[in-house]
Amino acid sequence: MLFNEPAFLFFFLPLVLLGYFALSGTGRPWARNLWLAAASLVFYLWREKVGLLLAPVLLDYLLGRWVGATRDRPSGRWAIRTAVGLNLALLVWFKYVNFFVDNASAASAALGGPAFHLKAIALPLGISFLTFHGISYLVDIRRGDAPAANGFLDTLLYLAFFPKLIAGPIVKYQDFAAQLGARRPAREDLAAGMQRIVVGLAKKTILAGTLETTVNQVFVLPFGQLTPAVAWLGVAAYALQLYLDFSGYSDMAIGLARLFGFRFQENFNYPYVSKSITEFWRRWHISLSIWFRDYLFFPLGANRRGNARGYLNLLIVFVLCGFWHGANWTFLAWGLWQGVFLVLERAWLGRRLARLVPPLQHGYALLVMLAGWAVFRCASLGDGFRYLKCMAGFPGGPGGEYPLALFLDPRLLLAGGIGIIASTPALPALRGLLARLAARRPRAGALLQRCWAVAGVLALAVLLVASSTFMAARTHNPFLYFKF
Repeated sequence: MLFNEPAFLFFFLPLVLLGYFALSGTGRPWARNLWLAAASLVFYLWREKVGLLLAPVLLDYLLGRWVGATRDRPSGRWAIRTAVGLNLALLVWFKYVNFFVDNASAASAALGGPAFHLKAIALPLGISFLTFHGISYLVDIRRGDAPAANGFLDTLLYLAFFPKLIAGPIVKYQDFAAQLGARRPAREDLAAGMQRIVVGLAKKTILAGTLETTVNQVFVLPFGQLTPAVAWLGVAAYALQLYLDFSGYSDMAIGLARLFGFRFQENFNYPYVSKSITEFWRRWHISLSIWFRDYLFFPLGANRRGNARGYLNLLIVFVLCGFWHGANWTFLAWGLWQGVFLVLERAWLGRRLARLVPPLQHGYALLVMLAGWAVFRCASLGDGFRYLKCMAGFPGGPGGEYPLALFLDPRLLLAGGIGIIASTPALPALRGLLARLAARRPRAGALLQRCWAVAGVLALAVLLVASSTFMAARTHNPFLYFKF
């Protein structure tokens, strides 16, 4: 089931909320948790076999009990290694086996040997996020940061809770467990949750959906017909689409969790205002960055063995971060691209960037990001290099068949303009300005704030109606990160 489906918004979610608040009056937190766990299984069953979810959850529950029981024993090291290894084996089997076999087959054929193939293994929804949640749960038990779950129900709800099940954000068990029994959604939680849901839905259906049309048109053009101007338009539109799509999902996930009293950390903080790649990764997909820092970079030794080893560890982390996104050489190259610039900024580039005026810093960061997104979006590494070559002013042909004006329709310009504003802290800055005005001039400020509140309610109503219209016009429009 998708968050941007009418069946979810107008049938599933109201039904789950009704049952949840009916059970809230019983004074039994386990009953509410059981209801949410059952709803999460139905949510997953809508598109996948529920056994694909229950099997790893049961495995992590049993492994968690084992890791917790052996934490202070010499055998504890083997317990955590086995537990993490089994989780990674599950991820590798579903996500990477075909990639490894296909590349081994191509190498064998190139050397004159036989080609071989493996039947395609279907990728279950959310397997990457499920695996990372499971690993963080087990490692936190081993470190003593969190106890093992009291029962299977707690493990099931943590790993399968439908707002974060398919595409995050990645939430640590210790933060989730603290809210399992002691949460009471207040009226402001419901209001804030619904607001986040409507805003996230509009980002996805209206803005990202409109940009997607242009992105798909540009990236399927033969390279002999692609001009540098169109190439830049395509990658800029893709950068906005990806941000609006994924941050829209995160908005909806955070809003949905808040309806049930759970508080999740923010997953995006206006990453495109960054002045360096280091800053970008503090703002983009924050929960994933924290996961790689806490469960890979620090265990590798971080910078404790000197700068050179720290740079190597950083490269390893971001190559694996790229590979985590999918079994394709383009993702590996994208991860390496990010890692190289992070290392350069730590080594010497960062100090030189700090001497530049902010617009130049921002221009540098955008240039690096857009070049990376171009490779990330292409189907193959060769296509990515050709796309970058075209962006650099070396097209593969005259490209007169598809001029830039052909793609600059009013819908794209409107969605792109609004998307750019939405990717900056313009609205929070305006709210802050009104708050300062209210402090200085109470009467005028209070009136403006009331007008702002009324305008906000009307805007949400318009966005909900418009999003519903866009949903009705499109039969299937999954979030981009579902395939990662």
